[in-house]
Amino acid sequence: MIEIRRVFTHVEHIHHEFGPRAATPLVRGAVGAVLTNPFAGRYEPDILPMMSLLDPVGVDMAHQLLAAMAVPVEDIATYGKGAIVGAAGELEHGALWHVPGGYAMRELLGWKGDRNAYRAGQAEEKTGQPANALSIVPSTKKVGAPGTTLDVPLTNINAAYVRGQFDAIEVRVPGAPAADEIVFILAMTTGYRIHDRVGGLRAENIAKWDGLR
Repeated sequence: MIEIRRVFTHVEHIHHEFGPRAATPLVRGAVGAVLTNPFAGRYEPDILPMMSLLDPVGVDMAHQLLAAMAVPVEDIATYGKGAIVGAAGELEHGALWHVPGGYAMRELLGWKGDRNAYRAGQAEEKTGQPANALSIVPSTKKVGAPGTTLDVPLTNINAAYVRGQFDAIEVRVPGAPAADEIVFILAMTTGYRIHDRVGGLRAENIAKWDGLR
């Protein structure tokens, strides 16, 4: 059921946004895997079994993205995920990525728990320490033609309310998805927007977890 046609990786280093040059550039990266959509062209009422099959795809992509960014895992500060479904599919096919994509990055970044509990609809226990990827992974998805772009949202890995790290990265895989394909996407960055200066909670000052995830 899982057939990958191509994997596209994008990494950028942002030194400034027409202001002072940053001492350390912001590194932003995304990886997109182009898969055949086994449900294309028909309505399938039970699509859930595919979610488990996507688990190893998510793990591989998370590790590939970290390697491409060439930074220590401790430097990853924000993450996000998304999916672009080809025209013969439906939006719900992209929703299959929520657990495999999100938990792959969270486990890479130190989260420990049972992803299957979330898959079964059970509430996640909110425990852990800073840098354990406690925050929900933001997500977006759409149905589109080959070359469609997707703005993938990015928020802090431990507290979604870190305003200076609200961001998005535009992802486009040339020639994909075909009508019978899906592009599954993961994205991560190393921190604050260059020249962020609109106030709000700072990641380095997070002391209370409840309500911030």
